Amino acid sequence: MDLKGIIKEQRQELESIQRTEHIILREGLKEAESYLVRPNILVITGIRRCGKSIFSYLIEREHKFGYVNFDDERLFGLKSEDLDSILQAFYELYGELDYLVLDEIQNVARWELFVNRLRRTKRVILTGSNSNLLSGELATHITGRYIDKRLFPFSFKEYLEFRKFPVSDAYTTAERASIVRMLDDYLANGGMPETYKFGKPILLRTYDDIITKDVVVRRKVKKSDELKKLAKYLISNAAEEFSYRALTTATGIKNVSTVTKWVSYLEECFLVFRLERFDFKLKQQFLAPKKIYCIDPGLVDLIGFKFSENKGRSIENAVAIHLQRRKEGDRNLEVYYWKDYFQKEVDFVLKCKSKVIELIQTSAISKIEELKERETGALLAASAKLKCTNLTIITMNLDDTITVDGRKITLIPLWKWLLSHVR
Repeated sequence: MDLKGIIKEQRQELESIQRTEHIILREGLKEAESYLVRPNILVITGIRRCGKSIFSYLIEREHKFGYVNFDDERLFGLKSEDLDSILQAFYELYGELDYLVLDEIQNVARWELFVNRLRRTKRVILTGSNSNLLSGELATHITGRYIDKRLFPFSFKEYLEFRKFPVSDAYTTAERASIVRMLDDYLANGGMPETYKFGKPILLRTYDDIITKDVVVRRKVKKSDELKKLAKYLISNAAEEFSYRALTTATGIKNVSTVTKWVSYLEECFLVFRLERFDFKLKQQFLAPKKIYCIDPGLVDLIGFKFSENKGRSIENAVAIHLQRRKEGDRNLEVYYWKDYFQKEVDFVLKCKSKVIELIQTSAISKIEELKERETGALLAASAKLKCTNLTIITMNLDDTITVDGRKITLIPLWKWLLSHVR
């Protein structure tokens, strides 16, 4: 195996992308750079193809560094004892190094001790498409010596910057109309960078790779067709409640424990995520149905329902994703949904430490006349129950403030909310 040739080609490919393509500075880049001031390991996780490699390269490009991507099929089968050969190849190519980027390191079994040894003399960035990268041996050997950062597909703000649409604090009427059209495109195509280079076929390929490589192969799932059916069902029902027992009925998978395990695998590779129903009693919260969301709007439109067919659920899924970004920046923030005995439901409950700080409802309305009592009634019921007066309805294109039964409710367009809540 020509390790030096492989490493050199991978580095040249990254440099070519950075030189020839439109690369934006992702949110949180400066923060991530600061984590390497001290000899910490920076662990960057996120769904496959969301931009982790370029993100790492942008951190390291001003330094003398080595880069290797273990997701290269030429490196498959590499063992932990081979990692010293990678390090030797770096030295022969570049001389003494201060920084190392080990991309998709989870593809090498028992890599943890090697990295633990490296971090004593190098500044190390690890990337991975599986949340289990932060469990097991890594946590045991380097507790307190690594900082983790989760990278998402493009936010709406990043999408606008990528499309070279000027982001500002004030827009003319014509600019507002343009930004609404841009939002429609974002909800239909999502935030995976390569979608805007190769079109939606590459998004389908990425989805297939996630299911096959990150779940079926890595987790040794034998009934791959049933797993694929489950993944498609979950994405097609994004922003809906589910229970594991109900999933067995809907998908025809007989064993509840199998369904539970497979859903966790899909979460591990960042394809979907759950929200718990809010309850002051943790036992009730554990037993209640969950809500499922998909990490990218484009995948929802491609695999599940079309944006044009169900704007309400598209808006809710987009808000759920953005709230996950906010949680990444504020580890005290917790996000739930709420539902009472009378089936009144609020899409999002935001809790910080012991206090509920905001209740958020989503709706596809564009005119005040379209606002339904069901939406405001649920907000008011939750407001009384949870003792929260910060009430918001995120709409498709309605910007207003109303008062219902003495409670003020802020109505804000989705595009405006997404741009005003960036980290």
